[in-house]
Amino acid sequence: MSVAAPPADAGRSHSTSPTARSTWRGGRMIVLLGAIIVLAAVIGVLIGPQRGESRYLDPDDTSLSGSKALAEMLRGRGVQVDRVDSVDAAADKAVGSNRVLLITDMSYFDQIALSQIPGDRLIVGDVFGLPALAPGVRTEAAGTRVRSREPECTLPAATAAGSAYLGGVALRGPTGASACYPAGDGHSLISYPNAGGVTTVVGDGAFMTNMRLAEDGNAALALNLIGTGKAVTWLVRPQQPPAIDLPGERGASMYDLMPDSIRWTVYMAIIALAVTAFWRGRRLGPVVTEKLPVIVRAAETVEGRGRLYRARRARQRAAESLRAGTIDRLTPRLGLGSGAGGHEVVAALAARTGQDPHQIGAALYGPPPVDDNGLVGLAGYLDFIERQVSEL
Repeated sequence: MSVAAPPADAGRSHSTSPTARSTWRGGRMIVLLGAIIVLAAVIGVLIGPQRGESRYLDPDDTSLSGSKALAEMLRGRGVQVDRVDSVDAAADKAVGSNRVLLITDMSYFDQIALSQIPGDRLIVGDVFGLPALAPGVRTEAAGTRVRSREPECTLPAATAAGSAYLGGVALRGPTGASACYPAGDGHSLISYPNAGGVTTVVGDGAFMTNMRLAEDGNAALALNLIGTGKAVTWLVRPQQPPAIDLPGERGASMYDLMPDSIRWTVYMAIIALAVTAFWRGRRLGPVVTEKLPVIVRAAETVEGRGRLYRARRARQRAAESLRAGTIDRLTPRLGLGSGAGGHEVVAALAARTGQDPHQIGAALYGPPPVDDNGLVGLAGYLDFIERQVSEL
């Protein structure tokens, strides 16, 4: 049998305190989950809906695209400015008075009903329903550059203001209309008298915003077109689109649309699910003790386990079992504690039996046998050592 010294760390105690690596392995899933939650929260804040969004050409909006400054200038001149967001409200304001109707958006409004409101009109941009609101005005081109332009016309409101920040939609008006601020194949401002007043169409409303109002003659042009001394009905897009009621379903909720028997059907399904879970669910009952049908001798158990080791060629496992059993039996006989190290066990056996310490160390702590003959020899030598200790 080959002789080798026992390993240096045989029998040496090892620390069981958690290390940084073991702590990371155990908690990395929690850290990863927390990072995902934080990332989702940050993304939700960055791309979530923004509160207080600006409203284009709204007389109550103080952002750069709003028109709060223009509305306050009109009120400072004594002009009444009424902000409305429905056709009915605009029609009510027009009853019994001569007003200016300012239209900046037609997304949710009835063009026919709006065209029947009398008085002056100022239409901003290429709004939906322009032929009905401004008969005879047509668009020549869209997307012309918005920049500072000269009026180049005889309309007093434009000539008094001078250059203005206009463009957007190129317009062409009916015969006799005043066309100002050339843009592309048309003009950015068309004004002409209608049956109930004066209709004016501008290709873009940027000159009326809080950002552009102080540039060029923008403020003067806006005041000349709107501040004619008449009250202003300022029509803006509603913040909440009007609800559409289906015929015959006004006020009906989801529960009203369900059949009367759906509630009992749900109750029956819940009861059936509970009964099935109670019937098929696994329950842990009390521990049941049973008598063994046969008594197996210890020798047969050992032989059976040995045959399993041999069939699987588990020589290392078999050697470990033999060595562990020998050490457990010899340690109390040598007067050593259960936590004695390998060097202590080898030294005590060598002193007790007179055997070579290297040979004892190789037998108890050395490498596993390479074949079955080596395993048989190891078992015989371990039995020999036990008998030597017992006889002494």
